[in-house]
Amino acid sequence: MLHQNPPTLPTSADSEIPEISPSCCPNIWNKPERGEDFTILQAVFSKDMALICLATFSGCGSSLAAIDNLGQVGESLGYSQRAIGILVSWVSIFNFFGRVFSGFISETLMTKYKLPRPLTFAFAFLITCVGQLFIAYPFPGSLYLAAIIIGFGFGAQNPMLFAVISEMFGLKRYSTLFNCGQLAAPFGSYILNVDVVGKLYDMEALRERKQIAGKGLTCTGAHCFGGSFTVLAAATLFGAVVMFVLAYQTREFYKRDVYKNFNEEIWIPQTEMEFYRLDNKKNIED
Repeated sequence: MLHQNPPTLPTSADSEIPEISPSCCPNIWNKPERGEDFTILQAVFSKDMALICLATFSGCGSSLAAIDNLGQVGESLGYSQRAIGILVSWVSIFNFFGRVFSGFISETLMTKYKLPRPLTFAFAFLITCVGQLFIAYPFPGSLYLAAIIIGFGFGAQNPMLFAVISEMFGLKRYSTLFNCGQLAAPFGSYILNVDVVGKLYDMEALRERKQIAGKGLTCTGAHCFGGSFTVLAAATLFGAVVMFVLAYQTREFYKRDVYKNFNEEIWIPQTEMEFYRLDNKKNIED
């Protein structure tokens, strides 16, 4: 006769209800400290990212709008096509110098003097603001200076934007977060180009009622872009003020070792080192 084992009763450990992982939504407001790895939603809904996007929208957006209209500004001020081509080339050349020197200068100020990187970002906006005022209130040769200053200032903005985002929100989701911060610049450029520069230029052109074949209504003189570039300079100045606020809020963070989470010690076991030396010795003998 076969004896069947009695069915085993579930123990208390087996009958425990599995824990349900909490939703990701409450974690949005439980943000880590600056410099740690943020999630995408934690970073997007943070005050720091809001300030970065606001400054990028107004400051970088106005810089892009100024560069986009530089050729038309030259035509309204009576510059030749050759001179306008030189202006565009100077913007590109000094954009490169701005990218190089902004990284070097901001890194030196941060590591040696413990100054927040957003502070250097704010000064880049102020430099661009000066160039825009040279266009709003022109004098002989001012457009050449404006091209140099705006090109250098705009070039200085981009590297610091990427560096600030990586330092504050970590590198784990950096590829997504730096695009979130950068996305505000084209939005700002579009709004300032269409709703400010374009409309104010059309108003000035309608006052003159000067029409050129193939170009429609055109405007000639310093008044054509005076009002619009004054607005652009004010928007850039507002971006600088926002960056000064961010620099003040992060002053304690930048006094610490910002790169402590990036510096990982590389440990190589002794056996691997021995194999490496033997392989090198064998290759040399062969």
